[in-house]
Amino acid sequence: MKIIYKSLVLVALVFLSCEKEGVPKGTPECLERIIKGIKDDYDWNPPAKIFSYVYEGEKVYYIPPRCCDIPGTLLDVGCNKICSPDGGLGGTGDGKCPEFFTSRSHGEINLAGFEKVKVLIG
Repeated sequence: MKIIYKSLVLVALVFLSCEKEGVPKGTPECLERIIKGIKDDYDWNPPAKIFSYVYEGEKVYYIPPRCCDIPGTLLDVGCNKICSPDGGLGGTGDGKCPEFFTSRSHGEINLAGFEKVKVLIG
């Protein structure tokens, strides 16, 4: 009986201690939903990337343009869109944060690979 109990406890601990596959610990839930949406979308080729930086004193998430005239997206920690710093028809985004690439910092990168999504969060 003790062996069965210990085995069940061990299995439970293994499952409870595992991170969600490929998603770094501490990733906001809203970003996990975005990742799921990207994974479910068959049009992301090459794989999507998500970077984290500090911009204007706040942690932000940057999703680069995936192709052609599609703009990149800069999100706050609540996944609210701040701006499109690049991409789009002119390649310069929406013009709301032209200094993003020169003033961003703390781009420490931890790679977590997905079939279609690479989450690069520092």
